[in-house]
Amino acid sequence: MHETTTLLIELGAIILGLGLIGRFAGRIGLSPIPLYLLVGLAFGTGGLLPMSASEDFVAVGAEIGVILLLLLLGLEYSASELVGSLKTQYPSGLVDFVLNALPGAAAALLLGWGPVAAVALAGVTWISSSGVIAKVLTDLERLGNRETPVVLGILVMEDLAMAVYLPLLTALLAGVGLAGGSVTLLIALGTVGIVLYLALRHGRVISKAVNSDNPEMLLLVVLGLTLLVAGVAQELQVSAAVGAFLVGIALSGEVAEGARKLLTPLRDLFAAVFFVFFGLSTDPTEIPPVLLPALLLAVVTAATKIGTGWYAARRAGIGPKGRLRAGGALVARGEFSIVIAGLAVASEPRIGPIATAYVLILVILGPLAARWTEPLLLRFTDAGTPPPVVKEVPVAVAEPHTHPVAAEDPVTGPASGPDPKSATEPA
Repeated sequence: MHETTTLLIELGAIILGLGLIGRFAGRIGLSPIPLYLLVGLAFGTGGLLPMSASEDFVAVGAEIGVILLLLLLGLEYSASELVGSLKTQYPSGLVDFVLNALPGAAAALLLGWGPVAAVALAGVTWISSSGVIAKVLTDLERLGNRETPVVLGILVMEDLAMAVYLPLLTALLAGVGLAGGSVTLLIALGTVGIVLYLALRHGRVISKAVNSDNPEMLLLVVLGLTLLVAGVAQELQVSAAVGAFLVGIALSGEVAEGARKLLTPLRDLFAAVFFVFFGLSTDPTEIPPVLLPALLLAVVTAATKIGTGWYAARRAGIGPKGRLRAGGALVARGEFSIVIAGLAVASEPRIGPIATAYVLILVILGPLAARWTEPLLLRFTDAGTPPPVVKEVPVAVAEPHTHPVAAEDPVTGPASGPDPKSATEPA
């Protein structure tokens, strides 16, 4: 069979399969990410039916998927929102980093993978899944809850931190020394600062220059600009994903809204291809040996995310129930954990299997944690708290006919007088 024909058949089968899987996941209320990963594992190296003809195309599509994920993420925020979150949420962001990045780094060092792998696995366990969390909050009708801005603030801090973390990780993976890594980090920080300044001061001018009443022209200009900036950023070892994120931040207002509508279907397509590609590049036979470490890491970092949400919500003056809801909502990991693992897998192939297993566990556990963390923990703590001891007070027995008997209302019962059980049972 001709190579092009095989390519079309494989691509058609992959995209059709992803569509059917996504529909099935939506019906059962599950994120499609774990199913996409399982498809990649089934048809990749060591899988049931390896696909070789479409491998190069899927690899390029995966790169575009990462770029579009970060671009659409940047379009969600304005520069002023990012700066405001940085000013108000930085203590919670620091707690989030310490509680959730350190377990990943410690696990990599305990497994003997070295410092570069420790930095990569720290990112995998640190960053929550914005896409999964946003969908869960919508499904649970919590967008109007008091704790939801706290959850979104944590996500904004993580997304902003990605602009610093990804260039540093890219430099370390490229084998650049301390001096070179410092230069790359300074370039990244300088670029982020310049983009934020331009977006704050001249965002309208930039958006007006890019905007177009013709949807086709707007799509071509925004997509072309994003790919160009991403390529230049990659050449400077700042990371293509960060370049795309900064383009999204620089655009605002009407152009951002229009670009978001046009690019969302493309993002969904190529993001699905990205998850499949990550599964394709992971040998499923390597997952069982790391399943136990991945499960332990998932349990630990689920607990630390709940602690992060509790701390951040307490700072905002929210009660215990809202704190637990905030923590449970942050548990899910997904797209960004896979992005980080995808960058690192070329230098440290052992990260791929454990990251896949870890994300599979937490992308399923995340929606469950968001729904059940509050009622289960409150029930557990209430059950473990002994009931208050109430001392019985002797009640004098009144002489017959000494006090008048209150009339009884036919609807509400006795008009006055204590409940007979109140003397011996707590309220």
